[in-house]
Amino acid sequence: MNTPVIDANMHWLPEDLFSNERLLEAFTGAVPRQYGIHAKLTPIPGDPGKRQIIIEQPEGYEVLNYAENQYSHEGRLADMDKAGIDRAVFRMPCWQEWLDLDTCKLVNDAMAAHIRRSPTRFAALAIVPPWGTRESVREMERCIKELGFSGVQMAAHYGNLYLDDMAFRPHLKAVAALGVPAVVHHTPLPVDFASIVPYTNQRRQYGRCVAQATAVGREIFSGLFDDVPDLILSHSMLGGGFFAFVDMLFPPKSAQAELHDEVDRFESQGGRLREQLRRNIRFDISGAPQWGKAQLECAVKVLGANSILYGGSYPIRRDWFLEGVSYIQSLDISESDKGAILGGNAAELFRLA
Repeated sequence: MNTPVIDANMHWLPEDLFSNERLLEAFTGAVPRQYGIHAKLTPIPGDPGKRQIIIEQPEGYEVLNYAENQYSHEGRLADMDKAGIDRAVFRMPCWQEWLDLDTCKLVNDAMAAHIRRSPTRFAALAIVPPWGTRESVREMERCIKELGFSGVQMAAHYGNLYLDDMAFRPHLKAVAALGVPAVVHHTPLPVDFASIVPYTNQRRQYGRCVAQATAVGREIFSGLFDDVPDLILSHSMLGGGFFAFVDMLFPPKSAQAELHDEVDRFESQGGRLREQLRRNIRFDISGAPQWGKAQLECAVKVLGANSILYGGSYPIRRDWFLEGVSYIQSLDISESDKGAILGGNAAELFRLA
């Protein structure tokens, strides 16, 4: 397989986040405590010389951890070489939901500086508040046209608003006009999360999937892609396992056309919506081993290999990252499908030479 391997989901934070007090304060201060989300800085258990930022939602329930020294340039390159990753696309892990424009500018400049150290190994996604203001659009344009970024990053939802809300339409139209994709990173939890808070694995894994799958469905059913037909949204966590629900949400026509129910219980737009799913939505894997081979093979069969991007969610679960490429190569799918997933699709989507 000669296609370069591209990781479309590599987490990035400033290397000096824990040593730059001003930056650290800007990041932790951006977390909206008024909405029940809390940030705290604590030593890492077993390694008191290092610290971590813990995000809790609600207070007392961890949903995110950011550890010191996990985002170094040298360590990242070494792990990429071990994992067989030729190039990676940077994104902010969840914090993009909260940062103001001034902090976004600092982050974008820092990402650009990081890339300049190894320009053939990294690419990046611009981060701006998603409200379509003149200054936010100008910053997005600067990132794409001057800094050479490959797309824009968004969150699955902002507060109670998913991306189909009209509040985001000016921003999404500006993204489409730039001809780049918007990568939709998962949020820690969906809008309605009370029933899954008590149990860690449900909260920290299933919660992200519910948020993503809800976002994908709302984007398609809302008519977003009728209004902005050139927009491409790429969702993490395989869109929350969206492949499992495609036939359920977009029921195919029965071969027995004469059979019908007395009451039509579902929208009969399956063909049009399936086409939008194919044309406007991409899905990144976000850690191949966590899914299992049967599920990944099913995702390829349902969604098509051309809709799926390889992503490792580095530095989350280093074993998933280091084993991810070989895991895709072990799937019972064609070699051309493996090449598309491992690099071909990302090279096309993000215009990576």
